[in-house]
Amino acid sequence: MHLEFLGGAGEIGRSALLVDDRLLLDYGVDSGDPPRYPVGTPEPEAVVVSHGHLDHVGSLPTLLSGADRPSVHWTSPTRDLALLLVKDTLKLHGGTYDCPFTEAEVARLTQVSVTHRYREPFTVLGGAAGGGYDVTFYNAGHIPGSSHVLVDDGETRLLYGGDFNTADQRLVTGTTARPDADVVVCESTYADTDRPPREELERRFVESLEATRWEGGTTVVPAFAIGRTQEVMAICAEHDIACYVDGMGIRVARLLRQPRNEPFLSDSSVLRRACANARFVDGRDGQRKRIAAKPTVIITTSGMLHGGPAMTYVPEIRTHPANKIAFTGYQVDGTPGRELLDTGSAEIDGRVVPVSAQVEHYDFSAHADRRGLRRFLDAYRDATVHVTHGDRCDSFAEELSADGFDASAPAVGESIRH
Repeated sequence: MHLEFLGGAGEIGRSALLVDDRLLLDYGVDSGDPPRYPVGTPEPEAVVVSHGHLDHVGSLPTLLSGADRPSVHWTSPTRDLALLLVKDTLKLHGGTYDCPFTEAEVARLTQVSVTHRYREPFTVLGGAAGGGYDVTFYNAGHIPGSSHVLVDDGETRLLYGGDFNTADQRLVTGTTARPDADVVVCESTYADTDRPPREELERRFVESLEATRWEGGTTVVPAFAIGRTQEVMAICAEHDIACYVDGMGIRVARLLRQPRNEPFLSDSSVLRRACANARFVDGRDGQRKRIAAKPTVIITTSGMLHGGPAMTYVPEIRTHPANKIAFTGYQVDGTPGRELLDTGSAEIDGRVVPVSAQVEHYDFSAHADRRGLRRFLDAYRDATVHVTHGDRCDSFAEELSADGFDASAPAVGESIRH
């Protein structure tokens, strides 16, 4: 089995792994400024997708720009979320370098889509003479529909870990799958971080929301649209905290409530209750300014203050110290969210202004932390491990090697034969 790392190696973003020049695992984008795409010009016969985040699906339509029509295999939530994201990219950036595909290519993506359930093996590229791959999806515990991807060519069993979490969340249970594998491609996003127990983090978050509301303040909760918004909604519902929800997270919640997607939730009633507890915002007629003036909780995109409805709410609440901005995810260096955390100021409408509202950070990450990664990899001490999807892949690979693993951190563009 020949592996070529086209992206996501030694970095976070544009994940793409080409197997034997035939089978492509993920095809994402690094949505920075400017965006970066996987290297090379792969022409796969089939594509298998681990989950529906932009850094794993954002470049998929470009594979359909020519005469080729590779089949695309994924779970139903991954398909729905991927289509939502690429259509949104087309709407925002169509016709520019930030969107290297057209509406026609997005339409073709729906035509080649094939969905699968967890633990139900399927064959890709196999004919009467064989030569294909047996593929199985396993729950990865990251977001609804996220998968570990096991690829078996009859000689080598490759486990492409995707993004995964070993801890339970409100919507999905942590991964317990440990299928036999000879080669493991493992993420390392939080390889140097040990997070507190989820219960403790939720308790502090809920206490903060309630304290702000009791003091007459408004809390804006910037949250990623996929997974994080719905998790925070579920936390609020569990503790009877009324909340407003704004941005793409509303569409994601509705997609996940579709009957075809509910089997990928640990308990579909959790999301139903979360939606019933929340008030969805459509943003018409000055609605957002009126909401921001209330002592309430507002869950809104964008999670790093890149834009979106959050940048309507933050200016409205920034001047009063009784108000609060509660981040729920990692803030990448150079983003407005990171700037606000580090300096107490934020860029709003093209100028940097001070923020008197309180600023807090709660790491509700959907990635495994260092302990979770090590627990997962303990099952693969006899396998070859390739460390990817992280800022410090080399150091984690060195740590694993010192502990007896056959581990390495490939570079983008590197090819390895097994």
